Amino acid sequence: MKKTARAHTNIALIKYWGKKNAELRLPLMSSLSMTLDAFYSETSLETGQQNEFYLNNQKQSDQSAQRVFQYLHKLQDRFGLPYDALKVSSINHVPTAAGLASSSSAFAALAASFCAYYDLDVDRKMLSRLARIGSGSASRSIYGGFAIWQKGHDDKSSYAYPLDEKPAMDLHLLAVELDQKPKKLSSTKGMQAAQNSPFFQPWLARNDAELNDMIAAIKNNDFTKLGSLAELNANEMHAVNLTAQPEFTYFEPNTIKAIKLVEELRQQGIECYYTIDAGPNVKIITPLKNIKEIKKLFLSEFSNVKIINASFGPGVSILD
Repeated sequence: MKKTARAHTNIALIKYWGKKNAELRLPLMSSLSMTLDAFYSETSLETGQQNEFYLNNQKQSDQSAQRVFQYLHKLQDRFGLPYDALKVSSINHVPTAAGLASSSSAFAALAASFCAYYDLDVDRKMLSRLARIGSGSASRSIYGGFAIWQKGHDDKSSYAYPLDEKPAMDLHLLAVELDQKPKKLSSTKGMQAAQNSPFFQPWLARNDAELNDMIAAIKNNDFTKLGSLAELNANEMHAVNLTAQPEFTYFEPNTIKAIKLVEELRQQGIECYYTIDAGPNVKIITPLKNIKEIKKLFLSEFSNVKIINASFGPGVSILD
């Protein structure tokens, strides 16, 4: 028997950056994301002779394989299932570990294929909780459009839910890949280090207000407010990184250059905003009418840049 699921990655507009329980991946703050149509993972689960993990058709024997099967054992334990030998195959249409939330789609698809393989009767709320155990951001990739991951206080109360799965907002995201190399500092280690910033707790205290403001912007179809809030929240996240003790950053010189270009475009009346996750790559939020001009500028300013246009993507699905 073989079951395959597809899940799309998401980009957090209100960031998740810190855990209060690493084992259950319970976050310190609530977050809000946009699921993207251009980036996704397809993951298959089938009976194997031994545990094997293939990523993009290459057999893995490193920490990634260990993480996958540790996760599957947790799910097997949770449902009282035996440790069956499983072959896991994942095709990842997301640059891995480059700040484009590849784990969000990967573990959402893995959770869904696991439940389909074992014929488990779970709703999307439970599926979000299961995906969260593998990767926090995966909890949001269960849903399309805009999703909110409420931090909760325990395993049962920490899950994502849809805010608007079919948004009418004219919102596109340009994923500007400035650096395709895996990041030097993992998100997990970055989250831990960031809490040593004297500004981490003040940022945390702002979480509810910023989340509520973003929800209002979405409900009011206010693109300007959404973009401004997303940019502010990303800057706050990277500010606590820069002010941690010791300090660190995911920015590279081209990251700063891209930020300045976005600011210059706004000064010229071309409305766009940036958001940046744990990596050097910049994502630009803009209405459809501005895409051509933005891409033209970035392609002229960077020699090896790759730009992918994304819009709203769907929630997780079972393919077979």
